[in-house]
Amino acid sequence: MKAAVVTFPGSNCDRDLAVAFEAAGFEVARVWHKDTTLPAGVDVVGIPGGFSFGDYLRCGAIAAQSPIGAAVRAHADRGGFAIGICNGFQVLTEMGLLPGVLMRNAGLKFVCRSVTLTVATTASPFTQSYTAGQQIRIPIAHHDGNYTIDDAGLQRLKAEDRIAFTYVANPNGSMADIAGVLSANRRVLGMMPHPERAIDPALGGADGQGVFASLMRGMALA
Repeated sequence: MKAAVVTFPGSNCDRDLAVAFEAAGFEVARVWHKDTTLPAGVDVVGIPGGFSFGDYLRCGAIAAQSPIGAAVRAHADRGGFAIGICNGFQVLTEMGLLPGVLMRNAGLKFVCRSVTLTVATTASPFTQSYTAGQQIRIPIAHHDGNYTIDDAGLQRLKAEDRIAFTYVANPNGSMADIAGVLSANRRVLGMMPHPERAIDPALGGADGQGVFASLMRGMALA
């Protein structure tokens, strides 16, 4: 399986994401934001964390309009897999590939620590290696992680079982404690916590491995 990791000016977790994909068995290609096409044979696109374009205008807003953006949208529209983490989640919402927006944290402060998440659904290619209700420890590092959506959208997410992860102790004010959501076809995941920073016990924990192991397994069965 082949993964492409996109780098924007200001990305700072692109290498971490590439390492996480590689550790799960993916062949990884690196993609620059000014590229207009994805490498041939790409199965999953990873949009990493960081501060793309310095978070000017809105977090992820400029990155969503980068030359590579059209190729990412086309990939997702034809059923390709994609994962956006932290700033990558913001980019995917700005692209319209995921519903809702990421607002300023309720406490108006940058938060950087490990948090406990609950796996809200295992019915997705990104979470099937976990068990429903399992609690995992994953780092966060964001200033604009307050997931916000209108009431109708929130009810739709709940009814369609598209909330992937929730916070046990909400660090940012996100509606319904949401930490990650899925697209309607369940092949696009956006999450604020950083699973790519939790793949090695020597670095503090390996609970994030399940996201990448799930994806490898899910793509093999797709």
